[in-house]
Amino acid sequence: MTLSRRLLVLAAAVLLLAGLATTLVLRGASRADQPQTGNPAVTAGPVTLTRQDTLAFLNADRGPHRGALVSVPAGTPQAGRTASGLTCQRFHAAASTGVCLRSTPGALAQDNRALIVDAELRTQRSFPLAGTPSRARVSPSGRFAAWTVFVSGESYGSAFFSTRTAIVDTRSGELVPSLEEFAILMDGREYRAADVNFWGVTFSKDDDTFYATLATAGQTHLVKGSLSRRTVTTLAQNVECPSLSPDETRIAYKKRVQRGASLWREHVMDLATLRDHPLTEKRSVDDQAAWLDDRTLAYALPTEGVVDSTDLWTVPADGTGSPRLLTPSAGSPARLG
Repeated sequence: MTLSRRLLVLAAAVLLLAGLATTLVLRGASRADQPQTGNPAVTAGPVTLTRQDTLAFLNADRGPHRGALVSVPAGTPQAGRTASGLTCQRFHAAASTGVCLRSTPGALAQDNRALIVDAELRTQRSFPLAGTPSRARVSPSGRFAAWTVFVSGESYGSAFFSTRTAIVDTRSGELVPSLEEFAILMDGREYRAADVNFWGVTFSKDDDTFYATLATAGQTHLVKGSLSRRTVTTLAQNVECPSLSPDETRIAYKKRVQRGASLWREHVMDLATLRDHPLTEKRSVDDQAAWLDDRTLAYALPTEGVVDSTDLWTVPADGTGSPRLLTPSAGSPARLG
């Protein structure tokens, strides 16, 4: 074979490989925009926070409604989803009030914001966030909303991370930009430290009491706070992302089961005795669980074999039963009505 013929064959091979690579990239991009197979159908439609017996959550399917707030009948959570035009990274709602934590790509950096929305998902207030969205909660009355962001680092399992947790009065707009402004009482004494972090607020019905995680000196604590007194008091150690039960007698939370590792087990603590028990979910849960009712918890776990997606699971709160899939490709659940 002559040199010129060899060059022609080589050029043809290069063009063929380039064409094949382009086809694979386009097919991959196309698949990324397609709904994940086996997931419930998602159609655009009205979503309101006043609809009774409804489960609202963020759609994690890779289709065109990815990140949208969707709703399904609470009794049939794997039914077809109605998708709103509201997209969020984290969401929670109660009493016809919602909080949506949103990240929008910008020219120089992400535009991170907290949106307070009404029953029709119309934005009533907007607040800039100091970092990447992590946790969100609305009080049972809808009067207050809280959110946590990562200021540095993007994982609670990271060796070094910093969080900032804010609480806002949804009616007046008065903002507590950081719970680090509150006085801390630990073992009956005022406590101060430069490494204090808060995250995972959950509210009581009295519009004053809340619970949260306090991290300092390598330990995490469950704290009970008062908005009016601007104080938090430590109650127990090794408690993260607490969630207060509807009857306000128990706290569900993730408990680190191996020091220095990102391994947590879901537990429920009796607030009267501070005694806890593990739930039957043995996988590591890095989420702030939500109570669907006084007996059942819902939480997100990574979708097996799919990057950047979660499924919602449920488990009985009394430590019996077995985990079961609530609905696939979903996160940030809120039981409405």
